[in-house]
Amino acid sequence: MKQCPISDDGVAICERSLDPSDYSGALTINQLLLQSRIGLERVDASDLEREMAAGALVVDTRPVDQRDRDGDLPGAVVIDRNVLEWRLDPSSAHRLPIADDPARRIVIVCNEGYSSSLAAHTLQRLGLARATDLIGGFQAWAALRKQSG
Repeated sequence: MKQCPISDDGVAICERSLDPSDYSGALTINQLLLQSRIGLERVDASDLEREMAAGALVVDTRPVDQRDRDGDLPGAVVIDRNVLEWRLDPSSAHRLPIADDPARRIVIVCNEGYSSSLAAHTLQRLGLARATDLIGGFQAWAALRKQSG
């Protein structure tokens, strides 16, 4: 089995080329994740409260079972991942009223900081240029909170 080096944020980086001409055009999930993170100014868990105080919209996309098990993220708006783009796209008829400013900072939070990167990248492609995510997700935030007692 091929070994893959691990990046600073714990994602395996396989040696496979990102050049689509080298294969059928398909990416591995790790390659897609790395590409998605290129344009993100990711937020560290220690900076989340500061982001909120500065007016960022923090969106918790964790499924209900994870929120029930681990708790809520105070101040976050809960939006199911499967409807996220429709609720935040300013041009969508199904957007939430709080999603009326495409220039607003949006911080997506999932459980561990993987699906949130993909979601934030998608939001950027919809014109929400300041969309990003929380490094390590809810688990990093919860661990930091537990440390600080």
